[in-house]
Amino acid sequence: MEKLYIGVDLGGTNIAAGIVDVNGNILCKKSVKTNLPKPEAELEQDIYNLCKSLCEENKYNLDKDIKAVGIGTPGSVDGKRGIVWSNVNFGYENWKIKENLEKLFGISVYVENDANAAIIAEVMAGNAKGCDNALIVTLGTGVGGGAYLNGEIYAGYNYAGLEVGHIVIEKDGRQCNCGRKGCFERYAAASALTRDTQAAMKEHPESALWEICPDIEKVNAKTAFDGKKQGDAVATQVVDTYIDYLACGLVNLINIFQPQVVCLGGGVSNERQYLLDLLKPHIDREDFARNARERTEIVIAKFRNDAGIIGAAMVGVNND
Repeated sequence: MEKLYIGVDLGGTNIAAGIVDVNGNILCKKSVKTNLPKPEAELEQDIYNLCKSLCEENKYNLDKDIKAVGIGTPGSVDGKRGIVWSNVNFGYENWKIKENLEKLFGISVYVENDANAAIIAEVMAGNAKGCDNALIVTLGTGVGGGAYLNGEIYAGYNYAGLEVGHIVIEKDGRQCNCGRKGCFERYAAASALTRDTQAAMKEHPESALWEICPDIEKVNAKTAFDGKKQGDAVATQVVDTYIDYLACGLVNLINIFQPQVVCLGGGVSNERQYLLDLLKPHIDREDFARNARERTEIVIAKFRNDAGIIGAAMVGVNND
């Protein structure tokens, strides 16, 4: 029987798991709510239960059919030791996730930063395929970043490299969970866009945003984009401000690394070409290499929300 792997994309909102073959094809997948905050042991049990039920529902035997489990998690991840040194959004420090999960699963478990897992997927089989230098920026509960530089993953000396969500784009700006103020993710994450949309709706009861989403508690990152597409002035202001901040952070990264490709993933990337069209004038104006013959291309990650699952599974493939 062919080798199969489980890839787990551990997010602040959802835990998604998929059974993946060696070519990166997802055979089946399932997700549950993360429901933070909770102790590490409870989250580990949730991961195991999700994978176990995924196998059972699709007639796979976790012990016999699955070669390894790969976990893509936010935070500073030491993939060699399988330890998450710090995950500020989860509140975890020195999390021995590999050791703990291997006790539950009884098979090999491999761990990588979630954004690193996503760029592995894009480089191996996605929209960065064939690139020696590529970045991914994921716009979800936070803002994650992964770098594939000169043909290999860049993690940094202390495994905290490419924490792009915590570069400051607004000095003395919004308080971030990491302790700094004005961090990129406080303005460019899907969760930030959701909060800004809710704030604008409270301030402007006349906005068409209330027709798009009458229950303010159900507002998400898509709501403001829908309003802008309908010509609502309040939604347009929210989205335009969001794009300003997002472009600022992206140009910072482009000017530092000048990669061949920057892939955008996470929930906001579901806007696809519409998002790229809004970003392009900013990038063209601010990119230091805007007049160069060869320039960085910004694309939507091929695997979008599946990139974390596929990349995490590929971490298992690469280590098997």
